[in-house]
Amino acid sequence: MSNLNYTANAKVHSQKFIITPKGYILLVLLFITGIAGLNTEAYSGFINAGVAITTAVILDFIGGKFIKRKRMLPDGAIISALIVSLVLSANVSWVIVASTTAMAIASKFLFQIKKKPIFNPAAFGLLMAILFFSSQQDWWGGFSSFPVWCIGYVLIGGYLVTSRSNKFPQVFAFLAIYFSLLLAIALWHVGDVNEVFRSPFINSALFLAFFMVTDPPTSPGKYRDQIIFGAIVAIVSVTINLKFGGLSYLLLGLLTANLGYAVFYAQKKKYSKRVKSA
Repeated sequence: MSNLNYTANAKVHSQKFIITPKGYILLVLLFITGIAGLNTEAYSGFINAGVAITTAVILDFIGGKFIKRKRMLPDGAIISALIVSLVLSANVSWVIVASTTAMAIASKFLFQIKKKPIFNPAAFGLLMAILFFSSQQDWWGGFSSFPVWCIGYVLIGGYLVTSRSNKFPQVFAFLAIYFSLLLAIALWHVGDVNEVFRSPFINSALFLAFFMVTDPPTSPGKYRDQIIFGAIVAIVSVTINLKFGGLSYLLLGLLTANLGYAVFYAQKKKYSKRVKSA
């Protein structure tokens, strides 16, 4: 009887998890990995995803034990691991995949305000990988090596994730301002940004918008704040791309917005405490 109860409880918990924002994004990312991984050499995308997930789960479990976290389900860690593997080139070594994932998971525990992570873990780890390993990042999870129509997979999956996490203002603000600024720069010949309208750059922008900008723990919930957050990601990304180019402009845009939101969140909490104690 106890086994039956355990099985029934596990089934209920799994059904509840699937309809959560984390459940949605995990299923969508697994779906994308399953399709896009078929186009990687010797199915290296699947191998890298396995390495990333294994590394993330182990380190998240150790970190959770260290801070005495009650909830030990490593769903967030698996999501970060999949994003890392889908952004890094499928041809990089497993050592770089594991190291990038390790830095991503470590950032969750090292950089916190009020027990909330400051930075999107995957974005942090990927930026560190550029700095330390000069890693290749082709955003193959955005179907950059597939025919153009395959972007539809990203759009459909992204719509489901954005809808479930209630982040449409954030995503629309980022995409509208990002592409509007780039279009204006291209039309006025202020800089050479034509490449961002081609693969893999457009794929990377869409992937970031739907699966990284929407991260609930590191982004705001209120619609007004979401619009500001999305605008910051777009403006910083375009500015860095225009001034310096390189691979990291989208990641830096997101991490800047993460930091701004974390500081705003901390100040808001401090103000609320002061009001209550007055």
